[in-house]
Amino acid sequence: MVSLRDPELLRHQAFVAGEWHGGAQQVAVTNPATGETLAEVARCAPDDAERAIAAATDAAPRLKASLAGDRAAVLHRFADLMAEHAADLALLLTSEQGKPLAEARGEIAYAAAFLRWFAEEARRAYGEVIPPTKSGQRLLVLREPVGVAAAITPWNFPSAMITRKLGAAYAAGCPLVLKPAEATPLSALALRVLATRAGIEPGALQVLTGDASDAAPLGKVLTRSPLVRKLSFTGSTEVGKILLRQCADTVKKVSLELGGNAPFLVFDDADVDAAVEGCLVAKMRNAGQTCVAANRILVQDAVHDAFVERFAARMAAMKVGPGTEPGVTVGPLVDAPTFDKVREHVADAQDLGATAVLGGEPHALGRTFYTPTVLTGVTGDMKMCREETFGPVAGVQRFKDEDEAISTANATRAGLVAYFYSRDVGRAFRVAEALEAGMVGVNTGLVSSPVAPFGGVKESGLGREGSRHGLDDWTELKYVALSLG
Repeated sequence: MVSLRDPELLRHQAFVAGEWHGGAQQVAVTNPATGETLAEVARCAPDDAERAIAAATDAAPRLKASLAGDRAAVLHRFADLMAEHAADLALLLTSEQGKPLAEARGEIAYAAAFLRWFAEEARRAYGEVIPPTKSGQRLLVLREPVGVAAAITPWNFPSAMITRKLGAAYAAGCPLVLKPAEATPLSALALRVLATRAGIEPGALQVLTGDASDAAPLGKVLTRSPLVRKLSFTGSTEVGKILLRQCADTVKKVSLELGGNAPFLVFDDADVDAAVEGCLVAKMRNAGQTCVAANRILVQDAVHDAFVERFAARMAAMKVGPGTEPGVTVGPLVDAPTFDKVREHVADAQDLGATAVLGGEPHALGRTFYTPTVLTGVTGDMKMCREETFGPVAGVQRFKDEDEAISTANATRAGLVAYFYSRDVGRAFRVAEALEAGMVGVNTGLVSSPVAPFGGVKESGLGREGSRHGLDDWTELKYVALSLG
């Protein structure tokens, strides 16, 4: 059980059609570090999703007619409440997801920042006046909310991925039906409590909870309903493709933030110490369980050995343990399938010739804890180079020159983010432009910011979240040709 300063933030019910809904069945939410049951939350059925859509449809005209300044004020109050209850929200997040408490606090601040950003963007959803083509005419472009929207969010950032979508939806005037990940519903339900206190009306944000077997039936209702005009999804590429197909019949707007296979390039003119620190950030945040994690670490021959030595030393110093323990920097993996995939990737790499210079095995703590691992001699045919590992495992590859580095980095169907370190200004521009990714970090391992567009190319997704472009997928342009007679 989680002991919170404000016990009302720990909710067991879903929020459907304006009320807390217990459901006919419940599913346990467990702490991945201990196996302890934190709560049993409602399992929503397809008819609950239908009721949520109906309530959102009812709320849509009121939200559309509301003033942007009023919506902005609500989002600011929401962010203030998140800051006020940050300790509880972080503890709840760590308890159900596993990341260290310091990271959880960072996520809560990051999540609140999206609400503040979109509070201001609500006031800037400008239209256009086009110069007329003949006298007595006015040509106008209005920006209107797309309507009822659905959002499906992941377990690795269970608060920030909600506010990144909710902030944009509410700023634009769209009611949202939210389906959080089955592993981390408690963070979503706590946000619904604070949303009520902030002044978000019941129909404007609803939360459907359930277990893994409920995800597909609920998703089908959300994607196939003609009343839902937009779907926003963050998760795996495989699931994103399924949802995209399901949305085709009703021609919804779809924004997808899907998997990555991020390259991290270290050139021979790089500051090696800075590259090591940047790679730690890009690789090890949330124990490597992020879509923007450095998945393929490519180091030029001349600095390869120095980088590996220093990087392995920094990895060895990381403390593994439950996220609530002081000083822990690497928590457990979220569940057994994620743990099994990490073991499989390490075993496959070693079978194909890679060498573990650090780790390479489960941690002595047991459960889903895995030892921070550094592998050398990694090649592109290994699973860890073809798939996201999603764990605290760093595989290092050598490269000879810039052309080889770019070719190897781009040899993937994913294109979410890429990183590289170099002190050559010409190379910085040249490589940044050559990399096939929606985001590029140059001499930094952290690119995420509410003020910048987040999203990928190729099979890493559609659309952008955050930044001034973040409202685009939540609005429609209406052209009005007005004759003055």
